Amino acid sequence: MSSAPHIAIVDDEVDITTLLANYLQGHGYRITPLHSGRALMELMSVDAPALVLLDLGLPGEDGFSIARQLREHWRCGLVIVTGRGDAVDKVVGLEVGADDYVTKPFDLRELLARIKAVLRRIAPAEASAPASAPAPGTRNRLLFAGWQLDPGARQLLDAQGQEVALTSGEFDLLCAFAQHPGRVLSRDFLLEHTRGREAAPFDRTIDVQVGRLRKKLEPDAEHPQLIKSVRAAGYILVPPVTQG
Repeated sequence: MSSAPHIAIVDDEVDITTLLANYLQGHGYRITPLHSGRALMELMSVDAPALVLLDLGLPGEDGFSIARQLREHWRCGLVIVTGRGDAVDKVVGLEVGADDYVTKPFDLRELLARIKAVLRRIAPAEASAPASAPAPGTRNRLLFAGWQLDPGARQLLDAQGQEVALTSGEFDLLCAFAQHPGRVLSRDFLLEHTRGREAAPFDRTIDVQVGRLRKKLEPDAEHPQLIKSVRAAGYILVPPVTQG
């Protein structure tokens, strides 16, 4: 099977899937064009792609429900590509686990850059490990408040040693906090370190992801004790972080 990254394009408009397929194939990707959520689920079971481009406006289907199913059962990149540009739709899309949200009409070069950014974040650790990476058999985990964060394995374990599933965006955000404990991090800083871009006016991407992280980390997400908000400044990871 080809070693090229596999991308599934899910859109009911044949012109869109053809355009994207031709463009992305020209940049070295293996493409599967699909036109329904059912076809996507069938593909996930036999040849799961590394990344899915998902249109929310599939006839007779709930795009958000499809996104939730992906997040519940598979680990892959997810970029929503849709004509629904309402801020509420964008927030919901990010809340259900999308790594990025692109509205139509889009610039092909910008979309390609976003795809590359998501694929970099979800790439296997061994493919991007630095030359000074720890020797096999060693760990470089970040420990805080009973949690164990392993950046190399892209894994988060709770106090009982059970893995907690995070989206790629959530994982990168938690890494940014764990690598800068006790420091107030602005939304611009966090967005640049997790998505490689600056925040646009009224961009709530980081707020949405912090909210999702709190639901997974905090005993009471409504009264967070680990990741706290700092009014007009950003967020801070409160507990100390050690390496182990």
